Amino acid sequence: MAKILVVDDEPKMTSLICGTLEDEGHRVTTTVDPKEALELIDKHSFDIVVTDLSMPGISGMEILDRALARGNTEVVMMTAYATAQTAVEAMKKGAADYLVKPFSLDEMSLLIKKLSEKQKLVSLADHFQTVDKNSVASEFVGASTAAETVKKLVRQVAITEATVLLTGKSGTGKELAARMIHDLSPRRDHPFIAVNSAALTESLLESELFGHEKGAFTGAVARKRGRFELAEKGTIFLDEIGEMSPAMQSKLLRVLEERQLTRVGGVDTVEVDVRVLVATNRDLREEIKTGGFREDLYFRLNVFPIEMPTLSERGEDVLALAGFFLKAQRFPYPELDEEVKKLLRAYDWPGNVRELKNVLERAVILSGGEPLTVEDFAIEIDDKPLVGAGGAQSTEGGLQGAEKEMILAALSKTGGNKTEAARLLKISRRRLYSRMKVHGISP
Repeated sequence: MAKILVVDDEPKMTSLICGTLEDEGHRVTTTVDPKEALELIDKHSFDIVVTDLSMPGISGMEILDRALARGNTEVVMMTAYATAQTAVEAMKKGAADYLVKPFSLDEMSLLIKKLSEKQKLVSLADHFQTVDKNSVASEFVGASTAAETVKKLVRQVAITEATVLLTGKSGTGKELAARMIHDLSPRRDHPFIAVNSAALTESLLESELFGHEKGAFTGAVARKRGRFELAEKGTIFLDEIGEMSPAMQSKLLRVLEERQLTRVGGVDTVEVDVRVLVATNRDLREEIKTGGFREDLYFRLNVFPIEMPTLSERGEDVLALAGFFLKAQRFPYPELDEEVKKLLRAYDWPGNVRELKNVLERAVILSGGEPLTVEDFAIEIDDKPLVGAGGAQSTEGGLQGAEKEMILAALSKTGGNKTEAARLLKISRRRLYSRMKVHGISP
């Protein structure tokens, strides 16, 4: 709703307009003194100024000029002297429109609504022109159909105030998607506060979310603002929402419905202006059936659902993600050889993107700074049936056994000469020592 200033030297007119606009949810300031109107315009930021054209002392034209000088303010002129000259002059100066007295309140309401919607669209357009291209949104790597669908949904909902329910298995990037929504929203310059609902007990979670007063419980030595207050005008992200107890669900529902909270141990209500994003890896509809989740809270949260795809559903993104993570670690060899690529594509990644990131980090450590090979991954994921390029394990002992045999054969052929053995194996001497240590081969 818009913040509006109404200026008219007739008190009954300002009162009538004020009542109508406030009933429609607008925040309205009125004055019958045009001089005071100029002072209000200088001190405050109004979305729309509705002013009479002919007033004693200071004219509506002066108020028009002052309001337009403040920037993105729409001005509506009111006049009982409808002449082409005054209307054209006001419009040329920048007035959005004018109303001829006596006018109907419905006509005025429709005009104000139109101007308010126009301002919102202009504001959103300006916002998108200034969005940082290096924002967190750039970290959602992938060009698969599943990935592009998520990006599209995120962009569509980001500019709104809608509550978003992010679902999907662990490791699929639900928090990243939440950060993208915030980063692309008009609230991006305000806090993004993330809370893991499963990491805290019920009493601690209530205090974390809503804050507490001094003396509310043992250890509460001072008043503490909760995460909702800290996220004021920004976004709060509640992860693992399905882990909340029924009592906490009830308290959260009240905050979402009333947009106000009461700190633990307190009596005063605190107004909050926060956008809420939530995530879960549970099927909340099944939880409702078993009594584990409130149906009314589910409908309050499920305004705009986004299902995060598993990594196996976006298989063509695996290599792009691998390259991204390796570059993020500043690994000197982010380009993978064909054997490693085949290996990464063949694995089903039950841990999703998080597992891929962790596996690559471990592989980089094991590589000793050398280019990654299939063996680096086989050693770390020895409980998974990973396959090589040929589609089957290399020997009865698997890839590790095959590597050990190759190293022992090379050392035997070169009479224990490490430099020559490394040359035969087409790896560096440093790499050879690293692999010998892994396999327990004495130097």
